[in-house]
Amino acid sequence: MTHPSLTQDELKTLVGQAALRYVVPGEIVGVGTGSTVNKFIDALATIKDQIKGAVSSSEASTARLQALGIPVFDSNEVEQLAVYIDGADEIDGQGHMVKGGGAALTREKIVAAQSRLFVCIADESKLVEQLGRFPLPVEVIPMAAQRIARQFAAMGGSATLRLKDGAPLVTDNGQHILDVTGLRIADPLAFEAQVNNWPGVVTVGVFAFQKAGVCLLGTRDGVKTLEY
Repeated sequence: MTHPSLTQDELKTLVGQAALRYVVPGEIVGVGTGSTVNKFIDALATIKDQIKGAVSSSEASTARLQALGIPVFDSNEVEQLAVYIDGADEIDGQGHMVKGGGAALTREKIVAAQSRLFVCIADESKLVEQLGRFPLPVEVIPMAAQRIARQFAAMGGSATLRLKDGAPLVTDNGQHILDVTGLRIADPLAFEAQVNNWPGVVTVGVFAFQKAGVCLLGTRDGVKTLEY
């Protein structure tokens, strides 16, 4: 059934609710960050009595979870998570993603790495043939920002320091973010490995080693399930 009148916000609500079927009763669920994830957190609150709690990837998500009565555990207290549910700024046909539009990419990658399954929830506008259309977020140690920007320039990219209220945005980890345009990421695994090895890079926003196993895509025809 086609739903031509659904707004992007309504599509986010649909995929947020659809993600509940991947939540394992009695376990702790990994929770990401962003507007689509907020819809999932709201849906998760309806079954909060069926789970132990959550591990969160950001201060913002932690606050929302706790406000809804969902216990939040430190990631160091949990050996492994059954599932991590998060959004993406881009996702390709193999489940590789670009993430970090909400500035939580490092913690998102940490929680994804301790999860058996990454379920990406997104609307259909995020599905791309090749990563690189969305500006690539890279969390960096401030003293290295300009040198890293020059390294991206040598690759044909243009890196801009992300600002908030006229000053450099500071992440939950106390670092800065470069947003890089002009890149076409043909080999996400090789690209992620290369950039992560640059001194001063905390995390690059390419999720290829921690890619999605499932993507729940909000479309005009309802929620489409993609498996990788």
